[in-house]
Amino acid sequence: MMRGLSFRSLAFLFLIAFLVWSASFDTCNARRGRHWRHGRGSNSVSLSKKNNKGNSHRKGGHPNHHNGKPKPKPKPKAPSHNKSPPLAPAVPTKPVYDVPPPSHHSSVFNVKDFGAKGNGVSDDTKAFEAAWAAACKVEASIMMVPAESVFLVGPISFSGPYCQANIIFQLDGTVIAPTGSKDWGKGLLWWLDFTKLKGITIQGKGIIDGRGSVWWQDYPYDDPIDDESKLIIPLHNNTLPYKPPTPIRSELSGKMPSIKPTALRFYGSFNVTVTGITIQNSPQCHLKFDNCIGVVVHDVSVSSPGDSPNTDGIHLQNSKDVLIHTSNLACGDDCVSIQTGCSNVYVHNVNCGPGHGISIGSLGKDNTKACVSNITVRDVMMHNTMNGVRIKTWQGGSGSVQGVLFSNIQVSEVQLPIVIDQFYCDKSTCKNQTSAVALSGITYERVKGTYTVKPVHFACSDSLPCVDVTLSVIELKPVQERYHMYDPYCWQAFERPASEASTVQTLDHESGLGVWSSSCKYNANRRVSAGFAGIND
Repeated sequence: MMRGLSFRSLAFLFLIAFLVWSASFDTCNARRGRHWRHGRGSNSVSLSKKNNKGNSHRKGGHPNHHNGKPKPKPKPKAPSHNKSPPLAPAVPTKPVYDVPPPSHHSSVFNVKDFGAKGNGVSDDTKAFEAAWAAACKVEASIMMVPAESVFLVGPISFSGPYCQANIIFQLDGTVIAPTGSKDWGKGLLWWLDFTKLKGITIQGKGIIDGRGSVWWQDYPYDDPIDDESKLIIPLHNNTLPYKPPTPIRSELSGKMPSIKPTALRFYGSFNVTVTGITIQNSPQCHLKFDNCIGVVVHDVSVSSPGDSPNTDGIHLQNSKDVLIHTSNLACGDDCVSIQTGCSNVYVHNVNCGPGHGISIGSLGKDNTKACVSNITVRDVMMHNTMNGVRIKTWQGGSGSVQGVLFSNIQVSEVQLPIVIDQFYCDKSTCKNQTSAVALSGITYERVKGTYTVKPVHFACSDSLPCVDVTLSVIELKPVQERYHMYDPYCWQAFERPASEASTVQTLDHESGLGVWSSSCKYNANRRVSAGFAGIND
């Protein structure tokens, strides 16, 4: 009898444990017919708690980017997603996660009091480590990097989780990275790393200088290429769109490791603020947030040459409740890159250029699952960038991108202002695969300005087309520069499921407006297809 009771009790406890365990898992609905939508009356949306037949008509797994059309095939039918149009993504606010309010009487720890020379030659890494160790013990303390000094600092980790909350890293001087190969060993993923902190703030008028040219020179062509660069064909074939910069450096510094570091990274932290500072010439990404909750970035400058390889401005992954605004981002890759695991991201009043625009992705590489939702990008100015606003995913991936708003985007001499590329490939060729990351609820409104290659490029998956793609007030005027120009391209993109279509919207191709006034037209199946309004000037 006792043995029976024990077995039933054990089974009951196991069932309770399993239910608790399973409730902690987070999934994004990626199957057709189960796409995400905003809840009615909801103020914000985030992720829940924590065979090649279809694409065989494209060589290398990539759609026809240029003037050609796909090989004749039966007209695709609009997917029958039973789904209401999503509301506009909500604006995230910075939440508070059990972080005590800052004290008015903070202790100040000046790195010079811990032995830093600040002459740009002496290694000040140990002084920075000592100052952080002291500041870490005091709530709402200030670690001071004073103005009018240049501090040479090697790879360093400012880490928790046992540090007190609300520490301020006051950066008014200049911090520079070492340029000798011996300082980096076989290669590190980051230079200045802030890990597992609560209420951490980096502020001031100072500069973080990664001195990345020594890295760009040693490995100019080994980095992955941006797939959209394949669309950009110079009028004169002997002209390369990009040429890696040539650095000035000592012959004794040696070849740098192939792994290039991010200049400034935050990992596993809550309530992170970065404001006022300049980050320049990072070997790779300038500012990265990974597994963070509650991020605010404002009045920040990023500066690197437009031909510096893979130097993203701000890179987000597995992070939510992110606000980025009032910043100037100039780099050699995406000004803002939003990767898998991100939700509730709001970007506004940002200047981008040079660079590759603002991108969601790339997602789904190596058959991985990606979940991105509730992304708003608005009131952005882009000048002389490769892309404007872009979503890029790999064949073979899974998961979903849901609820995206691009609004009031001003573009000036941008090569490809609007891009959805579900055949992304950063190599010369990629394998054809059927599965794809599902895209739904993508809105473009008030995208205006000039382009130099192609106004819109929609290349969606054959097996899982883009649905609920909405465009309004798209006014893009061509500017002939040094590249071949192309008409808009639209493939397998749908406005709404056919079951919800009440009228058929078309464009007047005879209007002669002199601008590209709407990206695509909709046929009886509500399928998005190329539409050009005419150029008479």
